[in-house]
Amino acid sequence: MSSRREFLKQAGIGGGVLLFGNGMAAAAGMSKEGQPIEAGTHQLAPLPYDYNALEPVIDEQTLRLHHGKHHAAYVKGLNTAEVKLKEARAANDFSLIKHWERELAFHGSGHILHAIFWENLSPNGGGKPDGKLAQAIDAEFGSFDAFKAQLIAATNAVEASGWGVFAYHVPFQKLVILQAEKHQDLTIWGAIPLLVIDVWEHAYYLKYQNRRSDFVTAIFDIINWKNVVGRLDQAMK
Repeated sequence: MSSRREFLKQAGIGGGVLLFGNGMAAAAGMSKEGQPIEAGTHQLAPLPYDYNALEPVIDEQTLRLHHGKHHAAYVKGLNTAEVKLKEARAANDFSLIKHWERELAFHGSGHILHAIFWENLSPNGGGKPDGKLAQAIDAEFGSFDAFKAQLIAATNAVEASGWGVFAYHVPFQKLVILQAEKHQDLTIWGAIPLLVIDVWEHAYYLKYQNRRSDFVTAIFDIINWKNVVGRLDQAMK
C-alpha cells in the first residue's frame, strides 16, 4: 500500500478548507449563498429526522431536550456574544472583552458541534464505512476495529463534559481522533470535524444515567457513515 499521504492524495482527501453544504451553512456561520450571516442572527435548524427516530439508542425525551433546549441555548449564547462584541466595537469599550470572547468560543463551538452531531446520526445508520473512508481508516489506524476502540476510549475518557472527535487534520494531512472538553478546549488548530460524539450528561443521562460507556458504544448503531464520507469529501486540496 502507498504511504498515507500518497493514499489520501490519490483518494482526493488532501489538505484544504471544508466547503460546507446547505445543511451545514448556518452552523458554519455562512449562508447558503456563501455570504456571512449578520451578527446575532444564527438560527436553530430542525433535526433531519423525527424526535423519536433514533430510539432505542436515544430516547425521544432526551432528544427533545437536547435539541430544543440545550442546542437552542448555544445558538442564543452565540447570538448574544456576537451582538455584545459588535456593541463593544461601536462604543470602543473592551472592558468585558475576555468574557465575550470566551462566550463566543463556547457557544459558537457548541452550536457547530451540535449541528454536526445531528447530521452524523441516522435511524438508518450503523454498520461500517466502506470505500475510501474505510481505506483511509485502515491506512491511519490499522483497522476499523482499532479506530473504533480508540474513538470509544477517547470519548469515554473526556474529563467532565465534552466530545469525542474524529477529524481530518489539514496541516498534518491525516485523520485524527481528538477530545474536546466543554466545546472548545483540547482541540488542534486545523482539524476539520467529520464525526463527533456528545458526552455532556444531558446527551444521555435520562436513559443511561452514569453509564457513559454504554451510550458511546450504542451510538455506533446509528452513525450515518454517508454523512461522514461527505464531510471527508469536502476537505479539499
